[in-house]
Amino acid sequence: MDIEEIREWITIADTDFDSAKILNESARKPYEIICYLCAQAVEKYLKVFLIYHNTVPQKTHDLAFLNNICINKHNDFCNIQPLCDFLTTFSNDIRYPHSYEVTQDDANFSIKAVEKVRNIKPIAELRNML
Repeated sequence: MDIEEIREWITIADTDFDSAKILNESARKPYEIICYLCAQAVEKYLKVFLIYHNTVPQKTHDLAFLNNICINKHNDFCNIQPLCDFLTTFSNDIRYPHSYEVTQDDANFSIKAVEKVRNIKPIAELRNML
């Protein structure tokens, strides 16, 4: 495990999350991009947890799938499964034409979801370690 690689993953995840929050405060809110960035942040937090625990994550944007692997390593991840299910909706397909409307409520919930993921014990400990 390379600590610099771990630090880089967390920095990128934090940057995605910070960008989502900044966009959510703008006058013209791009809800799809806010939700997408939130999904990207969570994907990176999950993958860095796996990398830290010597598991090479699959190349997937399916947050529920990644979270299930994390659950096998730490039960606290059970608490965020519904959040991962929700955010997976915005993980990649949102960047292409889609038939559903993304709302301010979706953006707000996405930001709260990332905050919860960042604050579960195994992720918070990893972030604090660095």
